Amino acid sequence: MSEKKINPVLKQVLELGPTIVFFLLYLRIKDEVYTFAGTEYSGFIVATIIFVPILLAAMGILWFLTGKLSRIQVFTAFMVIFFGALTAWFNDERFFKMKTSIVNGLFAVILGAGLLRGKSLLKYVMGEVLPMEDEGWMKLTKRLAIGFAVLAIANEIIWRTMSTDAWVKIETFGFPLALFLYLWAQIVTLQQYVIEPEAEET
Repeated sequence: MSEKKINPVLKQVLELGPTIVFFLLYLRIKDEVYTFAGTEYSGFIVATIIFVPILLAAMGILWFLTGKLSRIQVFTAFMVIFFGALTAWFNDERFFKMKTSIVNGLFAVILGAGLLRGKSLLKYVMGEVLPMEDEGWMKLTKRLAIGFAVLAIANEIIWRTMSTDAWVKIETFGFPLALFLYLWAQIVTLQQYVIEPEAEET
């Protein structure tokens, strides 16, 4: 099923909006304690519980409007739901914090496993939006595998040694910005491998 085009601003709102809502909600209720069924929950855990249905609603709207969700979006949503549920069930914020480490670590392992087999799994995911020679895909995949591994390690260090406030801010803005800049830098340095539309037609 081909993806239907929607307003790019609306798409960005649906993709990034839930995370921003989580951040703003956390800032609003971080110092509060809520009691449900005799159990006390911190503002962070309540914000996490609210974040899950908001994310599902945004993804549902995105799927309805475009007719398609990427494998990465589906996987990330599953991990958010899974670790959000563990966070609520055990009333332990560590589960949600370690989610970022596990997601990035799995990405690094999956990409690395493909490289060991001589394949770029990244090309399988992004090949349609970024036509590039196989050598370029292999280099980009290797560098991104390293990048995801670094993010996983960085997250482990940050959530274990810094405050929840610091982790939420870095998780919301720091990690996405670092990944974007790193990916952009790799694409720029691998520009020689990008296949231009004219070259692809000949």
